[in-house]
Amino acid sequence: MSSLKAFLNPIEVENKEIIVSNRFMEEGKPVPFTIKPITQKENEQFIKKYTKKDKKGVETFNKTEYVQALTASAVVFPDLTNSELQKIYGLGEAECLKNMLLIGEYALLAQEVQTLSGLDYDINEDIEEVKNE
Repeated sequence: MSSLKAFLNPIEVENKEIIVSNRFMEEGKPVPFTIKPITQKENEQFIKKYTKKDKKGVETFNKTEYVQALTASAVVFPDLTNSELQKIYGLGEAECLKNMLLIGEYALLAQEVQTLSGLDYDINEDIEEVKNE
């Protein structure tokens, strides 16, 4: 039987730098975005925020706004709350990010946020590997 030590001292997932565009240049080099992983608790808050009930009690989930908010919340740099950025690109972190990036750049950033947060990980592959040993 394993101890709880592994759960008390997990390996931290570090922030990641990602080049999403060659349009943001400084000294001849593209400037990376820095993103952080999203916890399940944060994810649940976004799910709750973007799930609405109508008058009949039917729930609807706005996946587009959910992904936009999730992606924007993971961006550490550039600071999407910066007043200069919001003056140019629009108020609010999600709006700022949507106006700042082209569709392919945005898709790449959103995918990287999801990957860093573990949404690309298939635990069943690990289970199969252990079974085969």
